[in-house]
Amino acid sequence: MKILAISDVESKHITDFYDAKKYQDIDLILSSGDLNGHYLSYVVTVVNKPLLYVHGNHDVRLINAPAEGCECIDDTIVEFMGYRIAGLGGCMTYNGGPLQFTDSEMAWRITKNVFKYRKGIDILLTHAPAYGIGDGKDQAHTGYQSFIKLLDRYSPRLMVHGHMHLNYGICQREHYYKKTRIVNAFDHTIIEIK
Repeated sequence: MKILAISDVESKHITDFYDAKKYQDIDLILSSGDLNGHYLSYVVTVVNKPLLYVHGNHDVRLINAPAEGCECIDDTIVEFMGYRIAGLGGCMTYNGGPLQFTDSEMAWRITKNVFKYRKGIDILLTHAPAYGIGDGKDQAHTGYQSFIKLLDRYSPRLMVHGHMHLNYGICQREHYYKKTRIVNAFDHTIIEIK
């Protein structure tokens, strides 16, 4: 399966310099949040593949006006081409916004979804990173320890997150944690799962 992963900024490669040939073999689009609903609808239209997304910390507008033609998978799990994809949006609490959660609150969200996860997770789609794996040092960009526990318990093949802009200078695109490949979707990247 080939995935187009997007997050945080509207990619000029998709808007201004779109080349259909680069995306013709994409099977699925995953958005890790903080993208405008109009942009998500544009991407799903031009690539013409299903788009699943989670909310970022700046996505309050998407709660009341979801992106057309796209599916929000926050706090649920969906199956696509035989892969079970779980979604957990939001980031660490830093100013009390509605899409910000303490680690305890995120752990509770995970606990409430355990029944949904009982058959396993192949892909974990989040906005925030896991604690200590591509996260930041400030409160807003600290990753979740509860994600580490989730990775330990379910060992998904892939975790896709956003929130950490690669132009911050402290980030890298990919990490590995045990059996899980972790990819930062900032801007856009293509991920292949065999």
